[in-house]
Amino acid sequence: MEAPSAHRRDAVTFIEAVQVCLAKYVDFTGRAPRSEYWWFFVFNLLVSMGATTVDQIIGGDVVAALAALALLLPGLAVAVRRLHDTGRSGWWVLIVLVPIAGWIVLIVFFVLPGDRFQNRYGFPFEF
Repeated sequence: MEAPSAHRRDAVTFIEAVQVCLAKYVDFTGRAPRSEYWWFFVFNLLVSMGATTVDQIIGGDVVAALAALALLLPGLAVAVRRLHDTGRSGWWVLIVLVPIAGWIVLIVFFVLPGDRFQNRYGFPFEF
């Protein structure tokens, strides 16, 4: 195991998280720190609220549906990378299929700190 480098950061900014997640929208490999996952979660909420507002103004539901569809793969990819950061397989995302308890378990996994050193999914997040 290699020690983290001196320039290691455990956090990314909102803009960095959005850029990384949209650039790696189908990249299910590697790791994502907590901040990357949660900032992208906030971005998803903001886009969803904006799209819903536009739909209410125009009297439809197309914009929100398109926004949700556009952010589905990036959201899933960052969730898998977040699980990798905690040393878990990306297949754990399927636990959401278990009513209530599945969501709780997944949220707990997302808030746990990532492995501090290299794990089977790679090195900790670095710039």
